Amino acid sequence: MKLRLIVIDSMLSTAYLLVSHGSRDPRPEMAMQQLAKLVCEKLPDSKQLVGIAALELSAQPLHEQIRQFAESALASGCSSLKIVPLFLLPGVHVMTDIPAEVALAQQAIGEDMMIDLLPYLGTHPGFGKLLARPLANIKAEAAILLAHGSRRPGSQEQLSATADNLGAVVACWAVPPSLESRVKELVAAGSRQIAILSYFLFAGGITDAIAKSVEELKLQFPGVTFQLTEPLGASPELALLICNLIDT
Repeated sequence: MKLRLIVIDSMLSTAYLLVSHGSRDPRPEMAMQQLAKLVCEKLPDSKQLVGIAALELSAQPLHEQIRQFAESALASGCSSLKIVPLFLLPGVHVMTDIPAEVALAQQAIGEDMMIDLLPYLGTHPGFGKLLARPLANIKAEAAILLAHGSRRPGSQEQLSATADNLGAVVACWAVPPSLESRVKELVAAGSRQIAILSYFLFAGGITDAIAKSVEELKLQFPGVTFQLTEPLGASPELALLICNLIDT
């Protein structure tokens, strides 16, 4: 992922760096660029600088991306940098990898600029409401919240709480319980209209594989109607939620 800067004004105080997982698929980076622009437009102070970076699958490690962005921000007049992790669960990336990379970047920059690591996106109390919006237009007897999943202790509890608030059950792509197992449970319980809520920010290889899996489930259960929601995408609503997270 190439570093992108969006400069609004030369007299700035705080810069923001949106950090995503990273992907070989070009779509997530394109969505990140769009989202950075939307965040820039919605920040209460228009004199802001917003950039994007990736934890993995980038030409440079994250701490080097942060260092370069910080130096550009300093040259633009910024005195502080806030890192916004665009992650949904408290997995290893959020709890271990990103803090370690931020610490390396701070060490390289020294006292010229303070770096503040903000809470990850999934902690925002409004995220569940944003995720629930597609349900208003779906007729379903049962709902599955489908996430990537994490083996780190504690991440599953948050996912379960989010699902409970949505009236859904949890399924994961990378760890149990699987989507197919959840579907079998719901069908056995009598559900014939099942909504599958995509707990992903952007379209990519995994969401493509999920869509293919849902088509296979339609063949496996011909008497059941499945409706799969799209990933959240680079929407104005998501940008506003990020701005709220920045301000808290």
